[in-house]
This record gives sequence, C-alpha cells and structure tokens, in this order.
Amino acid sequence: MVDNIEQRVYELIRPYAGVYLFSFEPVELTLESDLDADLDLEDLDASDLMDTFFSELHVERGNFNIKTYYPDIPFSWNPFKKTEPVPVPAFTIGMLVESAKAGKWLYD
Repeated sequence: MVDNIEQRVYELIRPYAGVYLFSFEPVELTLESDLDADLDLEDLDASDLMDTFFSELHVERGNFNIKTYYPDIPFSWNPFKKTEPVPVPAFTIGMLVESAKAGKWLYD
C-alpha cells in the first residue's frame, strides 16, 4: 500500500521521469529508482525537482547539496589521459520519501 506522502513524492517526480525511448509507456517509479542512474535526470532537472520537493512538502533542506549526487567531473581534451571515476552516492526515490516523512533531509 502506498501512503499519502509516498504518493505525493511520486507525483512530484512523474513530470521529470519522462517515457522510455520508442515507447509511450511512462517510466516505472519505485522506491529503489535512482534519479540519476534509472531516470536519467540531468543535474539542473534534479535541482529543480529538489527545490520543489523541499518547498511543496515542507521538508527542511538541511545540508542538502545537489553536487553530492551530481559532482563536477574533470574533463580533458587529451584522449590518452584517463580520468578517475568519481564515486557518487545513491539518490533514490526512497530517500525522498523517508525524508518527507521525517520532515527533513536525512542524507548528508
């Protein structure tokens, strides 16, 4: 059973989630869906979503920083220079739901 807060979070995310390529079916949203890896949200869209999330659900922002989940990645024009992978923590719908229930961002 989906509670009211969880349903509201899904409603906030749905406009950003889009549809699968070559299909008109909406992307399936679950608590485990990662906003970056699964939903392919760009950093500006994710930032906009989170601003809406904090204001509409009255969740305290705390130390939330979008760069935690969308860090700047070093770029080099040199094709022979390897860049180290940047570790990025999970950024899931479940995190938004749990934070909305708590009334504050729980993941610093």
